[in-house]
Amino acid sequence: MGEDLEHFFSDEGAGDDTHGDLFALPPQPPASRSEMRRKRERIRRRRMITAVAAIVVVALIVVLGVIGMGKLKAWRDARGGDTTAAVQDYSGPGDKDVTFTVSTGQGAGEVAENLVKADIVKSAAAFTNAVATADATLYPGSFALKTHMKASDVVAILSDQSKAGGFLEVKPGDRVSAVLASLSAMDGVDASAYKTILEGDGSGILPAEASGSFEGWLEPGAYDVADRSASDVVKAMVDARIAKLDKLGAPSGEERERIIKIASIAEAEVNREEYYGKVARVIENRLAKNMNLGMDTSLAYGLGITANEITDADIADASNPYNLHQNAGLPPTPISNPGDSAIAAAISPEQGDWLYFVTVNLSTGETKFVNTEAEFWKIRDEYKNNNENAN
Repeated sequence: MGEDLEHFFSDEGAGDDTHGDLFALPPQPPASRSEMRRKRERIRRRRMITAVAAIVVVALIVVLGVIGMGKLKAWRDARGGDTTAAVQDYSGPGDKDVTFTVSTGQGAGEVAENLVKADIVKSAAAFTNAVATADATLYPGSFALKTHMKASDVVAILSDQSKAGGFLEVKPGDRVSAVLASLSAMDGVDASAYKTILEGDGSGILPAEASGSFEGWLEPGAYDVADRSASDVVKAMVDARIAKLDKLGAPSGEERERIIKIASIAEAEVNREEYYGKVARVIENRLAKNMNLGMDTSLAYGLGITANEITDADIADASNPYNLHQNAGLPPTPISNPGDSAIAAAISPEQGDWLYFVTVNLSTGETKFVNTEAEFWKIRDEYKNNNENAN
């Protein structure tokens, strides 16, 4: 009896024909195709909305995470940068003496890694942070350091060019005589070996168009002279100069030497790069009109002095081949080792009809260019007035 009642009130019993239809619900009509499609569409939309909502939530989490990391980094930087790197720093002042070399072209990161390998600083981050904080420039050379140094102390030494040893720096506009003087002042360098080479005929080192003179053919830059022969170092300078001339598009042969001569005069005559192209144009214009160049810097080079030491007797002496007041054309050789900007200006001078120029303000380097002799005397007077006022 109990089983019959349970069966009667169950879902199964409710539809059993044996007990009739006393409690049966009216039969549901079968769903139409259109209703089934609508139902499927509702299900699809719900799933799509759910998926989109999930994507939006994930995106918001990512964005908030990025913003949070940015704020954390800004907070950390405001408190002095990488706190981990700050901890990974020696307290100094150092232990064992070591010699450390910074090569030309090395950046702070590469130098930092080498310092860590040499156990001079404790971490690369401590060193690079110290470089950034001091806004320091690291110079090539060999430096006397110690193991276990404080990073900021190392930066102070590597950014002091006077403490760099073993590297020769050739500056734009340096004469060969200035290069020899720098070599003579360096410890452990056989300056006499360099003098023999640089005052020789350049056999096996110089190109034919140099006509045996190294003047103008030493590329400015820093050169490692430690434990290297003089001939290797000088050849590296000349090879670097040839490579630079090729890169700048300088013509070959005798025209290349001519370009260097003009560039060397431009470098010596004015102290602002913006004027190099105009000086080069004055030279070309004068040569085209068969006018003597009259450049004091060339005369001074021939005498081994500076331009402000020239006397009237020096100007009248035609026996000096570098005296362009008395001798036509360009000087026998370049008068210095010009830099990139002067060479580029000599290759492509500015357009103009100038024949004269005067640096009217020695303190600022302001130089004026004119095309008539009358205008020249006016700017010459301006120079004298400014010079008198300065005194």
